[in-house]
Amino acid sequence: MGAYFGAFTVFIFCLLGFSANAVYITIGSSPGSDITQALLKAFTTACQSPTPSRVVIPKGEFKLGEIQMRGPCKAPVEITIQGTVKADGNAIQGKDTWIVFGNINGFKLNGGGAFDGEGNAAWRVNNCHQTFNCKKLPISIRFDFVENAEIRDISSIDAKNFHINVLGAKNMTMDHINIIAPKDSPNTDGIHLGRSDGVKILNTFISTGDDCISVGDGMKNLHVEKVTCGPGHGISVGSLGRYGNEQDVSGIRVINCTLQQTDNGLRIKTWPSAACSTTASDIHFENIILKNVMNPILIDQEYCPWNQCNKQKPSTIKLANISFKQIRGTSGNKDAVKLLCSRGYPCQNVEIGDIDIRYSGADGPATFQCSNVSPKLMGTQSPKACSGPVTNLPQ
Repeated sequence: MGAYFGAFTVFIFCLLGFSANAVYITIGSSPGSDITQALLKAFTTACQSPTPSRVVIPKGEFKLGEIQMRGPCKAPVEITIQGTVKADGNAIQGKDTWIVFGNINGFKLNGGGAFDGEGNAAWRVNNCHQTFNCKKLPISIRFDFVENAEIRDISSIDAKNFHINVLGAKNMTMDHINIIAPKDSPNTDGIHLGRSDGVKILNTFISTGDDCISVGDGMKNLHVEKVTCGPGHGISVGSLGRYGNEQDVSGIRVINCTLQQTDNGLRIKTWPSAACSTTASDIHFENIILKNVMNPILIDQEYCPWNQCNKQKPSTIKLANISFKQIRGTSGNKDAVKLLCSRGYPCQNVEIGDIDIRYSGADGPATFQCSNVSPKLMGTQSPKACSGPVTNLPQ
């Protein structure tokens, strides 16, 4: 059977060898058409289907306005994007969303297509990295409370703000994601996650202007493997402590990844004078290749960009059970390892094992700095690790 939705004909039928109903969107107008209403109607049809359904956006380039595709749905929904959808190229300040997938249990997004956030105009007016009091810009793709999900073979290009934001997810796998934006594009985090449990990020390439992957509060059981990051700001846990009522972070594992030409490497960052007292624990980085990475290993509990906080008050975020193992490659500056923990709550049980980070700059060999932590040393360390008593950060 078929139904006509504006520029689209939507067919619902059973494919040979595919037991689920399939909802196909067939373009009926010229390239560059706005598909917002047709896609929303097609998703609604799929979401209300009592059996699993699929929505297909075919090859081509289409305009897509702000859209929220929310459940709960009666059965799993799959969206296959084969073409490219493009956002409004204007700055659109004051709106925080472009595309939302929300409240769906059993969701798939795939197809090899791209989401183009058209962020160039927005970057020129974005000052959110400098002040709390800024006008928000749209996140390209949000996954809100999506469970049992597979996100595969898609690209996000030139987001105005974050490329992908994950909130309240359970059992989600992201595989073969490409995320691309210029290295000077502000606040364009590749994948930001928070208050979710059981997320995997695999076989992914991220080249952007902020953190490749950033972990917010409430994140549990995150597995990151075979991710190539750079340029960008590296892979970060945090920042934590900026807001009240933040939740604990635990079970973060980053393995077999490559960082290249990034402003930071493997980073944990918390705010001094934090607005909450939470714990980040069981965070492990292992088998990481570095290629000219600034600040390759960094715990920074004095994170205070643009002096937006009171550094005289130590961070109240507790860090425990953290390891950096088999980290090797080259640093872009002499600060190869900096473990700068809170003088109010020194880091507990930090392990360093088999570190080989080289630096060939004129200002001397690579260094290893510690404050308010006594790391447990395993294997070999280059540069030579600090292992002495806890010391205080200078005031």
